[in-house]
Amino acid sequence: MEWIRQKLDKIGEPFGKGKKYEKYAPALNAIDTFLFTPNHTTKKGAHIRDAVDLKRVMITVVIALIPALLFGMWNAGYQYYSQLGEAFTFWDALGHGALKIVPMIVVSYAVGLGIEFAFAIFRGHDVNEGYLVTGLLIPMIMPIDLPLWMLALSVVFAVLIGKEAFGGTGMNILNPALTARAFAFFAYPTYMSGNKVWVSEASNVEAVSGETILGSLAAGDNVSHSMWDMFYGVIPGSVAETSTLFILAGALLLILTKVGNWRIILSGFIGAAVMALIFNALPSLGVAGNELTNFYWVNHLLIGGLAFGIVFMATDPVSAAQTLKGMWIYGFLIGFFSIMIRVFNPAYPEGVMLAILLMNVFAPTIDHYVIQANIKRRRKRIKTATGQVKTAV
Repeated sequence: MEWIRQKLDKIGEPFGKGKKYEKYAPALNAIDTFLFTPNHTTKKGAHIRDAVDLKRVMITVVIALIPALLFGMWNAGYQYYSQLGEAFTFWDALGHGALKIVPMIVVSYAVGLGIEFAFAIFRGHDVNEGYLVTGLLIPMIMPIDLPLWMLALSVVFAVLIGKEAFGGTGMNILNPALTARAFAFFAYPTYMSGNKVWVSEASNVEAVSGETILGSLAAGDNVSHSMWDMFYGVIPGSVAETSTLFILAGALLLILTKVGNWRIILSGFIGAAVMALIFNALPSLGVAGNELTNFYWVNHLLIGGLAFGIVFMATDPVSAAQTLKGMWIYGFLIGFFSIMIRVFNPAYPEGVMLAILLMNVFAPTIDHYVIQANIKRRRKRIKTATGQVKTAV
């Protein structure tokens, strides 16, 4: 790698301080930082020194996403060939899915990083690595048949309004990837209904859409897929949402590396289970013809974007709760409201996006009351201890 280091140093000479292209130095530094460890260190004061920086954290999340991404590509091809009734191999399915999904990833990174570079040059600061994860998450939570220009507009909205308007990486109050999905959902509802998913294209028809499990249940229809089909992910759905198995594999990596907080993940699933159990016990609360109320509570945890949202979206350290008790409350309410929205709103049976965005807004409030409760308890202990001392005297 030494020759790459020397080459970058030579290319970077005109971008140095006081040089001709100094204004564009952040763009070059972004490439340098991506390839090598940053060479700036603290010079004074007391600091906690750790080998883990933002780049390593983001790369860890990307690695955790890869299993669900690859399976999503294969499943897209599997659904395609299954609908057409053609024989196919593993590589046929993976290749066909990649033809649909890879262009979405390319557009997401090209548009998002282009805006990030522009803001870095305009503000004169280095490009942050935060978009490494966001750029992959956005296409993974979008319908496969979403036109690329709609995806690009959603990315622009997420980066400009959801992130840069608040000051950039680390300052946003909403998850940027979910902000992009929310924009696409309200701007292009016919493409983001959540009821159907693109399955295949054939010569005699323009396209074939398959009903998702949530869409079928909301319409009052029975589901033919088994619990294991839902767990493994061999069902129609968005790229990231189908395989709970591979999502949990990514969750395990995040927890072991301490990148994702296990309290939020565990409490999120507990909250969803509690709400699902309530609906199972009181099916009369549901809308007439809505089979979601009677749907087995374990299956509720396996379908839709619930698992993916809890593992990869709710654990975003910037927009999530920061206190330990707050994390339990925050995660529980996300799971609880996800199932509630799913059941009470058959027009949009997938509720995890709205639940996470709602709790992003209330996360600071949760932390505030947790801290205030701690302060009151400590004051009470001090008063009690002081009173005991006075009594003894």
